[in-house]
Amino acid sequence: MDPELPVVRLCVAGMQAEAEGRAGTARALFQQAWDSAADDYEACIAAHYLARHQNSPEETLRWNQECLDRADRVGDERVAGFYPSLHLNMGHACRQLGRPALAHTHFLRAAERVEQAPEGQYGDWNRFAIAAGLRDTAGAYEDFTREDSAREGSAEEGGAGAEWVPRSLDEAVDGRVRELVSRWCARGELMALGLVLPAYLGYLGTAADRVRLRSALHMVHAARRLPADEQAELGAVIGSAALR
Repeated sequence: MDPELPVVRLCVAGMQAEAEGRAGTARALFQQAWDSAADDYEACIAAHYLARHQNSPEETLRWNQECLDRADRVGDERVAGFYPSLHLNMGHACRQLGRPALAHTHFLRAAERVEQAPEGQYGDWNRFAIAAGLRDTAGAYEDFTREDSAREGSAEEGGAGAEWVPRSLDEAVDGRVRELVSRWCARGELMALGLVLPAYLGYLGTAADRVRLRSALHMVHAARRLPADEQAELGAVIGSAALR
């Protein structure tokens, strides 16, 4: 985003007000940004921030949808990196309204475009949140598709992510990794946590994700800094069929 755009300056000022606990001032600044937006691109930016300051889940969803619609109208590289976050926000809003199956379709769309998010901590945070959203809503989406397969291809409730459906980590492997991570947290095994957590928390089920997680686990195992029982358990996890 161009930091010299008036809309961007207003939103930056609003974020500063948020950080200082001045929610009313922040909302007023974001509203001012919306009112002064000169085109769909600027309106998309302002709507994103206004969505965070609504008083009901319905209004939050409405403003997130407005943001997404404006990005679609722009349709160029300026908004390409917005989409993982836009669909992530739509997913959260749908969950607040008790629509987990629809939320899952937005998490799927976010996962499809996660590589377009800016690199660094912002991109990592998006990946972690998308992975968590997919895990938390997978059951509801599976129930929905089983109960009403005729709606699976509709624009509103299904069909999103039909070309690519991420696979959750094998349940048994997931439980074993969680147990190891819990032990490392308990005793402050920071090196192991630093290597494994990014790959584990951001696991979306692609082949690249599988390689990333297996490589991280292998590096911890190769360092041979863990107690013997954990070393053996980690070796077994690395050798499991789910990570090959």
